[in-house]
Amino acid sequence: MSDFKLGNRTTSVLSRRHVLQIGAGVAGATLIPGLGNIGWALADDKPAIGTWPAGSEGDTVYIGAAVPLTGTYAVQGEDERKGMELAVEHINDGHELMKTFAPKLDKGLLGKKVELLSADSAAKPNQAVQAEQTFINQNKVIMMTGSTSSAVAVALNKFAQREKILYLAAISGSNDTTGKDCVRYGFRQGFYGEMAANAIGPVLVKNFGKNRKAAFMTPDYTYGHTTTKSVNDYLTEKAGWQMVTNQVSPLGTQDFSQYLTNIANSGAEFLINVNWGRDAVLSTQQAKQFGILPQMTLVVPYQVPFLAKEVGPDITAGVFAATDFWWTLEDQYPLAKMFVETFQKKYNYRPEWGAENAYVSFAQWARMVSEAGSFYPPDVIKQYEKGETIPSLLGDVHYRAEDHQCVRPVVIVRGKAQKDMKNDEDFWEVLEVVPGEKVIQPANAFGCQLGDYT
Repeated sequence: MSDFKLGNRTTSVLSRRHVLQIGAGVAGATLIPGLGNIGWALADDKPAIGTWPAGSEGDTVYIGAAVPLTGTYAVQGEDERKGMELAVEHINDGHELMKTFAPKLDKGLLGKKVELLSADSAAKPNQAVQAEQTFINQNKVIMMTGSTSSAVAVALNKFAQREKILYLAAISGSNDTTGKDCVRYGFRQGFYGEMAANAIGPVLVKNFGKNRKAAFMTPDYTYGHTTTKSVNDYLTEKAGWQMVTNQVSPLGTQDFSQYLTNIANSGAEFLINVNWGRDAVLSTQQAKQFGILPQMTLVVPYQVPFLAKEVGPDITAGVFAATDFWWTLEDQYPLAKMFVETFQKKYNYRPEWGAENAYVSFAQWARMVSEAGSFYPPDVIKQYEKGETIPSLLGDVHYRAEDHQCVRPVVIVRGKAQKDMKNDEDFWEVLEVVPGEKVIQPANAFGCQLGDYT
């Protein structure tokens, strides 16, 4: 028995372990005397797990999103949240786009209204975990989401496995999220460092040749380190490129002058900037001020939503990048067109890939729940693990049972010069949509061990 604070009232609550221990002693029962609303421990002949079945007993089910709304990733986090909001609206309305993902969907999910709860993670793991714990305590959320920082994604992976509540990683570029830090309760729809490296690497070699010298700028956490390693490994092993310096900076750095001075003196021909969010904007702008750009060729291996808008097309013109989605793909993919049009109508701008990733993740989750016919977490997990071919905005994809990674395309883009932009959001030209099977590593390559269902 433990206490937690709810407003001005302190309430005694039973631990989940205590509930399960009690439930184990009354096998076959449907009610546990004295437990009031948690007398469902053995409902449907399945023991209570996570927030199930309490979280799906009412007429509304809740999703808890911890996204950065302040700090260096705030702009990307807000775009991500908008994609979540639109997905929930479409689930509840039975929108035709959502029904292409989840044909069994009506209005709501398994007869329930879905409600999104969100809190600011500030891209800090502890803050994200605390937010999700509050959602569990107060709302019995049946699914958690949000990250934008892979440090948050890894922390929420571990939290999800402990609490036995599904977690969709949203934006997370670290190889570790579905690699060594994978969990049974975690899933990732989006691309990440290794996929980006294997997609953009051949483009760089084709356009610039072999035996070149590169300087890297790397944020000091799991996304930065794994993405830099993947890109450098590809270029070194396939084309003899040399990393002449790797400048590692803390998340939220404002002044990059010491790192840029080292780069300026390194003899590099290329600046491969792995920084993200506001860090990417500031480091790129300051590289221009230092005269490093355009003396060195800028490469952005893991594209940053809104980067081109914030630094301007004079800097991003001709820059190669790998990304999850770009809105002009509406010309090739009917579902992408439906998404872009509905998003733009609601929010008055064309979606970046954070919003796309969030929407598709939610849509695919709605499919899994509706196909499983249950919110019971192991049933939903096993539906993902069937590996069935399912829709995305860029054609058919599937999830791997071994690591819960979606095998999906990576998009290669090149920055447009301002004179070639058809409107004020036309920053990138799509060069290639690379099939996921061509760029994803074997499922066991990064040490994934998923863990238990219960």
